[in-house]
Amino acid sequence: MSEADLVISEDDPVIGTDFAKEMVRQMRAVDTYGTFDDWSIEKILDPFVLTKEKKREIPVIGDPDDIIMSRVKAFYNAISAMIEKECGQMAVPLLNLSHEGFGRVVISVDKLIVVDKVLRDVHRFGFPTISKMKDEADKLLSVAVEIIGQHPKAAGM
Repeated sequence: MSEADLVISEDDPVIGTDFAKEMVRQMRAVDTYGTFDDWSIEKILDPFVLTKEKKREIPVIGDPDDIIMSRVKAFYNAISAMIEKECGQMAVPLLNLSHEGFGRVVISVDKLIVVDKVLRDVHRFGFPTISKMKDEADKLLSVAVEIIGQHPKAAGM
């Protein structure tokens, strides 16, 4: 994929956010061969954007491959890292998926579950735009921080 084919532009305001930087860090962490070392932020985050046209190309029934699984893990790992940054407590993501792409992700802080999300059709995991991805992450982060604030003893604070 060339830089000209990317859906995300380099002047997109989301690229400079802490969330985008954390997503890039998480994607580079799962890149065991160093493929992403020379890639731009836009190129690394581009696969997370699934336009309607791209989504139509993906079959309705399908099994997620390792690349898609690593994207899902990177997204929820980034949210966990952002929770840690906000509250100072370790947030641990737990992802359980069937080979068909159905399952659940849970993020816990000490004994407290702060994110519990059912996942469906993981082989089609993505967002219409990069800002929608950030909005979803912000929503999950704010709910998690609110839950931690309501139950500080269970969160180990």
